Amino acid sequence: MKLKTTLPLEAAGRIVDEAIRSGRQEDLSPLTVVVLDAGGKIIAAKSEDGSGLLRFDIALGKAWGALGMGISSRLIGERLSDRPAFQNALANASDGRLIPVAGGVLVEDNDGCTIGAVGISGDTSEKDETCAIGAIHATGYSSEPAEIDID
Repeated sequence: MKLKTTLPLEAAGRIVDEAIRSGRQEDLSPLTVVVLDAGGKIIAAKSEDGSGLLRFDIALGKAWGALGMGISSRLIGERLSDRPAFQNALANASDGRLIPVAGGVLVEDNDGCTIGAVGISGDTSEKDETCAIGAIHATGYSSEPAEIDID
């Protein structure tokens, strides 16, 4: 069987390493980083020493939710803030995997096509998101959101 790779392992590994490097540079709490391909398969993941036990599941839920809804996990949370019934429906539909807070960011290629997602957990959600966006850009891809936008 011949499959087309959307987000190569080497690039996913660079995203993870860059996110962790950035976290250390900014003296953030220990991070867990998960990178998914366009089909939701885990391509790369690392948890820093001292990262809490739930951090992997949170990072995965941020990335998975962003990929599943086609928007950042921050935007999911913002859109659901006044729609608890829909938030509960999404939680049920996703078997509880959806984590609707900042830190889940889509990865886009040069044509603007979504090829994967990054989820980070460990520090504040805003700092997690900043690390994800920076790591994606440092690897030569674009992100959605393109930059952190806190109103």
